[in-house]
Amino acid sequence: MTLYYSLVFVLLLSEMGIFMLLILPLPFTWRKKLFQFISESALVAKLQYGMKITFIFILILFVDSVNRVYRVTQELHNAPRGTSTVTMGPERMEVQARKFYSQRNMYLCGFTLFLSLILNRTYALILDVLRLEEAVANLRKENNKNAASGNAVTEVSRLKKELEKKDMEMEVLKKQAEGLAREYGELSDLYKVVEGRKGEVRKDL
Repeated sequence: MTLYYSLVFVLLLSEMGIFMLLILPLPFTWRKKLFQFISESALVAKLQYGMKITFIFILILFVDSVNRVYRVTQELHNAPRGTSTVTMGPERMEVQARKFYSQRNMYLCGFTLFLSLILNRTYALILDVLRLEEAVANLRKENNKNAASGNAVTEVSRLKKELEKKDMEMEVLKKQAEGLAREYGELSDLYKVVEGRKGEVRKDL
């Protein structure tokens, strides 16, 4: 394996390791800090820019390996009809080996590019999930505050109702007191009249 394909293989292993780190079931706070560091770090941004350039070269290698596979396949396909110098024996084995290496390089570059797309999409989805979880946590806090304030409002309304009830009872008591005072006054006047009449009767006697 040539040097650049060895580097592609190392990059593929690195992508597999990063993907395993992304899907680890970490706690929400740890995951939030990790992705916040990744999204805000200047070093990570430079690495991402360098990786984009690297993937362009890997795409070129992928296209070249596909072209090599196609040419070797055509060479093997045309061999029995005499359109190629490849007939049998060591020469055919050499062509088969070239086909194998070309296919290996094609799969290596293809899987590396495909996994890079999966990593990019997984990273974006995890960021969206973190934002949604944070929004849900904030909504829960607001709901708890609203529930607490709602309980306070309910308590205030209950106290107001009790106060209104007490006011109504006080009004009833006032009316009863006024009625009793009025009846007492009438009875007092009647008593005075009766006493006055008794005094007049005694004088007449």
